[in-house]
Amino acid sequence: MESWQRFVQGLLGVMALVGALVMAHYYAPPETAELEEKVHQLTRQVDDLERQGAFSTSSVDDARNSVAYIFGVYRVSSSGRTTAIHARVAGTGFMVAPGLLATNRHVAEPWYGDRDAAIALRRGGTASLEKLEAYFPGSPLPVALHPVVVAKHGDLAVLRVDDTAFTQNLKPLMLAAAPPRVGDPITVLAYPMGVTGMVAKSPAAVYERLSSHQDDPGTASELAALSLIRPSATFGHIGDVSADKLIYDAPTARGGSGGPVLNTHGEVVGVNAAYIDGFSGGTLGISTTNLLPLVESAKRSSLRAAVQ
Repeated sequence: MESWQRFVQGLLGVMALVGALVMAHYYAPPETAELEEKVHQLTRQVDDLERQGAFSTSSVDDARNSVAYIFGVYRVSSSGRTTAIHARVAGTGFMVAPGLLATNRHVAEPWYGDRDAAIALRRGGTASLEKLEAYFPGSPLPVALHPVVVAKHGDLAVLRVDDTAFTQNLKPLMLAAAPPRVGDPITVLAYPMGVTGMVAKSPAAVYERLSSHQDDPGTASELAALSLIRPSATFGHIGDVSADKLIYDAPTARGGSGGPVLNTHGEVVGVNAAYIDGFSGGTLGISTTNLLPLVESAKRSSLRAAVQ
């Protein structure tokens, strides 16, 4: 709130100065060239201020409804020389087309990037999903997710969402055609800390009842029944753009993987992927330019499946 007030006060001050200089232009014409240059400079400053503070609260709120909490259970079998893995995964995903949801590959395939799982797979083990489902704001029930396409190189995946009366009304988020620039303001919508995070921000009576529960689908179902499934929004700026990687200072945590990174127009410029522990400016995302071809591939796969 304080930063917003400072932004408004600064903007009003700059606009008042621009007005004064414009008036001076008319009443002191001998200095026209110098005054015009000052007006142009201040106008650019106003444009920069508007660009940096023009987040539409309505676009962020609208996007929330298409951002899901993902919960899954997976297994990597024993190969004789390794121990079997049976674990849970939590993350975030968002609608990118009718019936299609984007997330990180390490959420869709939780063994991806896991060192112990990689050893077991190299030694003959097999990996499988026992459950992968999404909880959307406004729905008391989860919907099943099914992998459609995963990136061969990179941490992206597109999943199919079960077709229900609720999912048919979910609005896909718009994907930006171009990557953001350094300094651009962004917001991340995600479920940091998963169920634990949602319980922490729930009403006192709910918190007292659920705070000791594990991060499991039972707790998620209770939150969904109480309409308490809702992503958090964190804000920041792009610190660097390196090939397909985005670096920004909007904070995140475990469970935030797969959340959309939005620009001031509400378009998705990236997919939240990881963070550098101990460095507040080191949140990492993957540019939407890498997601676009996966979405198109998933659309073709879904069309072929519907025809067959």
